Amino acid sequence: MSEARTPAQIEADIAGRREALAATLDEIAVRVHPKTIVGDAKARAASTIDRTAGRAYVAVNRAVSDVRATLVSADGSPRLERLVPVALVAVAVVGVLAVSARRRHR
Repeated sequence: MSEARTPAQIEADIAGRREALAATLDEIAVRVHPKTIVGDAKARAASTIDRTAGRAYVAVNRAVSDVRATLVSADGSPRLERLVPVALVAVAVVGVLAVSARRRHR
C-alpha cells in the first residue's frame, strides 16, 4: 500500500492543480477572444493569398518562359519564322477590334 498523504501534501497538490487550471482557463480565454479569432482569420487569409499569388507568379513566369523559348532562339536572336506569324495575327486582331469599335460608335 502507499503511504498516507499529509494534509500539507494534499493542500500543495490542490494548489498546483488550481494553478494549472487557471493557466488552462487563461489560455482558453485568449483563444476565444474576438481579437484572437480575427487575427487568426487574417493570418490564414494572408497565407492563402500569398500562396495563391506565389502559384500565379510561377504560372505566369512559366508561360512567359515558354513563349520566349518559342519566339527567341537560345542565343537571344528572334526566330522570324515564328515571330512574323504571331505579329500578323496580333495586327489582324487589333484591326478587327478597331473596325468593330468603329461600327459600334456609328
